Amino acid sequence: MITVENLSKSFRGESRAGAVALDDVSLEVPAGSVCGVVGPSDAGKSALARCVGLLDKPDRGAVKIDGTNLSALDGAALRAARRHIGVVPDGDSLLRQRTAAGNVALPLEAAEMPGPQRRARVAELLDLVGMTDKAPLHPEQLTDGQRRRVAVARALAAKPSVLVADEPTAGLDSSTAEAVLTVLDRARSELGATVLLTTADTAVVRRIADEAVVLDGGRVVEQGKVLDLVSEPGSRLGTSLLPDAGSGRRHDVVAEVVLVGFAAVGALLPEAAGRFGVDLAVLGGGMTRLGDTPVAKFRIGLTGERSEAALKWMVDRDAQVRRTPVSVEGVAA
Repeated sequence: MITVENLSKSFRGESRAGAVALDDVSLEVPAGSVCGVVGPSDAGKSALARCVGLLDKPDRGAVKIDGTNLSALDGAALRAARRHIGVVPDGDSLLRQRTAAGNVALPLEAAEMPGPQRRARVAELLDLVGMTDKAPLHPEQLTDGQRRRVAVARALAAKPSVLVADEPTAGLDSSTAEAVLTVLDRARSELGATVLLTTADTAVVRRIADEAVVLDGGRVVEQGKVLDLVSEPGSRLGTSLLPDAGSGRRHDVVAEVVLVGFAAVGALLPEAAGRFGVDLAVLGGGMTRLGDTPVAKFRIGLTGERSEAALKWMVDRDAQVRRTPVSVEGVAA
């Protein structure tokens, strides 16, 4: 488990003197989960990744892994702690003079792992990221996405319990980004790593994250389980993850409905219409997937005497419903 408590970080260099990157940030990432940290440029995402990855020390606050405060360590203790945290830096971080296999081997060489074991581990990791056939190639012979996957393999070399990936899909096209996210997902599912990744793209959160944190101006403005946030009225992240529900007209009741899970998405709306004898029209919206869970957001129009009862019945079955005002002419406001 990753726990961040009241973390603050400012830059004191000449070019960024006094710039506050993190301002009293607290968050928790459950063991074995993927947490997406989302926010605009200069929100503090990279500063958070560097502090959790033990590359920078915070000015104040604590970074804890499984209850142990790592931000207070230095010297040999800090070096030992870093071996339990794999870091995928933003951008291209591979050494040009080394092959893909040689880059993955770097942390194993630093740990003085014997040659036969080291070679076996490198082969295992390149297979995990789908890069076995690229082992002898140098970085300039690889695509951007392939270099990112090699960087993930290198970060996993020492079998860390925590993996920190800073903007792992930035600048990649959708198919290449998908390949990188698949590798990160495998790190969680097959190796049991707890993954914290930063991104400006909410599609990354939709694809891979269990938990999400929204940073803005160095502060946490929203956090929680992704499936909870999409059901929370007014959630900034939830709104961006779900389809636009559109607008509707000429109905007794108009509402936005969020449905989570296979049964709800597939059956709740038609069952409500049949049970209460109302006409139910889907006016907009659609379905997406958050990880393996289907989630839908629809704007619906109901017509009939029992429209209100149908809405209440849906709420009682865990649908999230937000009424939309309807004007005298029946046009949704």
